[in-house]
Amino acid sequence: MKVVAIIQARMGSTRLPGKVLKKIKGGETVLSHVINRVSKSKNVDNIVIATTIQKDDDQIVKEVTDLGYTVYRGSENDVLERYYQAILQSSANIIIRITSDCPLIDPIVIDEMVEVFINNNYSLVTNAGADASLRTFPRGLDVEIFSREALEKAYINATLPYQREHVTPYIYENEASIFYYKNKEDNSNHRWTLDTKEDYRLIEEIYNNLYMGGNTTFI
Repeated sequence: MKVVAIIQARMGSTRLPGKVLKKIKGGETVLSHVINRVSKSKNVDNIVIATTIQKDDDQIVKEVTDLGYTVYRGSENDVLERYYQAILQSSANIIIRITSDCPLIDPIVIDEMVEVFINNNYSLVTNAGADASLRTFPRGLDVEIFSREALEKAYINATLPYQREHVTPYIYENEASIFYYKNKEDNSNHRWTLDTKEDYRLIEEIYNNLYMGGNTTFI
């Protein structure tokens, strides 16, 4: 059983263009920090960065290649297809969906959620999800874990634009066994993701004060 984390990344952000290659602590990019933190997860067998065939995303390909990780290039708007083709390339059985605007992603949370998925018969385990009232984790620690079969079913059957663009809506809408993984405390009011200049300043401050450098991570 192969567990693969697929990190979706592209340069074309409307609110903060090029955000995934912005530099933070140590001169490293946001994307490199996301990859580094995901790589600390003991239950992740492989990491693939799924980007687009757009010219601007050549920069992402270079960054990922320089870091020694695998990249898959596919559709800009049909992200569901991009994920599906990436899992075919990586031979994944269990897929972890992570976005590249989450440089505070927690490897311990990822590991806990993978164990929940493996030890139960869920189609999808999430700490974010379609129902915002069930969220207890801050935005920016978002993890979704689903089976190859669930993704394949979505890939074949999803027809609406939002179902193709956001990867998992079809699964939420058509699978009965969705599990919302919850934190001990409700911290859903916190925002640790990167979409705006204000988000960037906050993340810079967190890294400047808490990141120890090298292969270490802060929790």
